[in-house]
Amino acid sequence: MTLKAYFEEKKGFGVLSTADGEGRVNAAVYSRPHVLGDGTVAFIMWDRLTHSNLQSNPHAVFLFREEGPGYKGKRIYLTRTREEQESELLHTLRRKSPSPEKDARETKFLVFFEVGKEIPLIGPGEDCPAE
Repeated sequence: MTLKAYFEEKKGFGVLSTADGEGRVNAAVYSRPHVLGDGTVAFIMWDRLTHSNLQSNPHAVFLFREEGPGYKGKRIYLTRTREEQESELLHTLRRKSPSPEKDARETKFLVFFEVGKEIPLIGPGEDCPAE
């Protein structure tokens, strides 16, 4: 199953982890990513710590746990490639209705990532040493 089909089909809980240029780590709850036709992954984000970290360190990991019993899901290793601020594509991709008050106050970014590696939520995956 492609990542695009996976995230269109599965519901669950996601965490995007980043670190700044000095290695200080952050983790934030994020919804499912938008997977574009070329395999690029994109997240809509506010101008907060996660976005700030990506300015000095382009690497991130998205952990996704599927709804339901057990621990099914994915860990996706990402590298930031570019971003757009308040773009038409960003507003097209939004899944939730915007809050007019919050939208007026905070700048939003559509941040694009290249997928480096995708492994199961539990276990080392095929090309990884045992954890």
